[in-house]
Amino acid sequence: MLENNTRIAKDAAIVDEAITSRRSVRAFLSDMVDDETIRAILAVAARAPSGTNMQPWRVYVTKGEVKQRITDAILNSGIRAEKADWDEYRYYPDQFFEPYLTRRRANGFGLYSALGIGRREVDRMRAQHDRNFVFFDAPVGMIFTVDRRLNKGSWIDYGMFLQNIMVAARGRGLHTCPQAAFAPYHRQIRPVLNIPDEEIVVCGMALGYEDTSKPENEFRTDRAPLEEWVTFAK
Repeated sequence: MLENNTRIAKDAAIVDEAITSRRSVRAFLSDMVDDETIRAILAVAARAPSGTNMQPWRVYVTKGEVKQRITDAILNSGIRAEKADWDEYRYYPDQFFEPYLTRRRANGFGLYSALGIGRREVDRMRAQHDRNFVFFDAPVGMIFTVDRRLNKGSWIDYGMFLQNIMVAARGRGLHTCPQAAFAPYHRQIRPVLNIPDEEIVVCGMALGYEDTSKPENEFRTDRAPLEEWVTFAK
């Protein structure tokens, strides 16, 4: 029994480390990630639970020239992020409210503070946001889509699939950044990847090795204590 408990504790520590060390990295090294590793990550991620095993995910993996074409299509569109039309789905509410407003502001202020960007430096804020569209210099950029005919349950399944990718990446010494910022630019992305009309662009994701020399990667978010959001019903 003691030996079994020790093994369980070790396994739990490995899994917990993969989960808790996952974060949105916003600066990557140029070191390439081989296709075999990417395939392994996606294969294990596809073990995510899925209602009646529908497996609603569709993934477009890009590197090099194709990834650059996505970048160019978005940055040359003339459509600023604040003017982009979220016409396929809406990630955020039209108006933020508590406690979500405070959390959102703390996240933004924390990141910009790490970068030395002041609250009135709008141009620098925009430039930082635009780094989404170069996948924060990661060597791999993924675009995720879902069939628009599916319902909300499939989107729940999709979230678990995305989490699996990020955790599996950490188990291999890689980092990620999930990026909803790509969603309103589906018109620019579709022709590059030949995405059919029946697929909604859910998000993008950068994948690669963290550049630990960059200040934006020193930023850490916190999490609300359990007492704020857990109820043990009795």
